[in-house]
Amino acid sequence: MRLILLGAPASGKGTQAAVLTEQLGVPKISTGDMLRAALKDGTPLGKEAATYMNSGKLVPDSVVIGLVEERLKESDAQKGFILDGFPRTVAQADALDALLKRLGVGLDFIVQIDVPRELLMERATLRRTDKRTGQIYHLKYSPPPPDAELEHRADDHEEKVKTRLDAYDAQTAALLPHYEKLGVLRRVDGVGSPKEVTARMLSQIAG
Repeated sequence: MRLILLGAPASGKGTQAAVLTEQLGVPKISTGDMLRAALKDGTPLGKEAATYMNSGKLVPDSVVIGLVEERLKESDAQKGFILDGFPRTVAQADALDALLKRLGVGLDFIVQIDVPRELLMERATLRRTDKRTGQIYHLKYSPPPPDAELEHRADDHEEKVKTRLDAYDAQTAALLPHYEKLGVLRRVDGVGSPKEVTARMLSQIAG
């Protein structure tokens, strides 16, 4: 099974990616993980990426695609993979299509987790972290114990969340129609418990 998993911040994409990795027996591949691994291992592409990151610039698509290619050639990805949050633009999607053609493999599905914006805002802005333990709580859905020393992460403040959601919407505005035309896009309702969302996803990709 070869999947791309897409979803806005606070859509539950990370949770679902971890569950699907377990259920399908294929690795989750994210650009963040790949960049960290390449930097740690000191690979040529990792060193090239580091020059951009250290100067505060975005890593170019050509370098990212190179990292994706290296990762997809590893043994654990031969039976399939879940690409987490990549590609983000049509240009990246085209580059990925070309790469997969070179590797002689195709994508089975692109799964977009749909969650209403108001709920995304609620999920993100009401998150709190216990400074002592690092445990993440939610003031509405998973309240902290009375003795928790809560911290409101800067990323979860309302204006920051709005900015992140706007950026996601702008990026995927053209990407989703691109995959829809190819007939591989599946949209899943992300409202409900993680188990309910997983069941919906599995029914979409099994069908």
